[in-house]
Amino acid sequence: MANVEDFDEIEFQAARTGNHVRAAVRMSKLAEGAEPGLRAEFHLRAGEQWMSADDPQRAADEFTAAIADGGSTFADPRVLLARALLDLEREAEARELISGLTADREVVTPRTCDLLAELFTEEGDLQGALDWATTGVERCIQLEDDAELQLLLRLRYRIRVDLGLDEDDYDHMLDTTKPRG
Repeated sequence: MANVEDFDEIEFQAARTGNHVRAAVRMSKLAEGAEPGLRAEFHLRAGEQWMSADDPQRAADEFTAAIADGGSTFADPRVLLARALLDLEREAEARELISGLTADREVVTPRTCDLLAELFTEEGDLQGALDWATTGVERCIQLEDDAELQLLLRLRYRIRVDLGLDEDDYDHMLDTTKPRG
């Protein structure tokens, strides 16, 4: 039975070789037989490989499997499914998922906020991206997640610069916060 280290190794090899199709096929098969506590995460990671392999339909299938499984994942699978659906030009379905995430704004993880900010940036909606990056910063502060905080502060700062906004208190946190480690 597959474990996290197996998936890490597959991802490492895919990054090294660029063969994301092979990695995605292997991960998809392993995800099907994974134990319940890991299955959703493995489907999510397989979906990411399918996205890297430029196959958004197979990615969407994996993200849907992660949602159906209901197990814990590093980020809400709905945001990754929304990205795949946008690639498939199924905008109405993607917007419905994003609306659901917006309704859950108070409980989404900082990583989900980061992915949403990136998605909105890719879609050219910098104000939407800023809103999600700010939500992510606020969630990090609530959860005392210093590692993700640094990433979100930097992303938020870049978006604010692109929007031509002056620095604010969160931007100043970049100067005063340092990752622990």
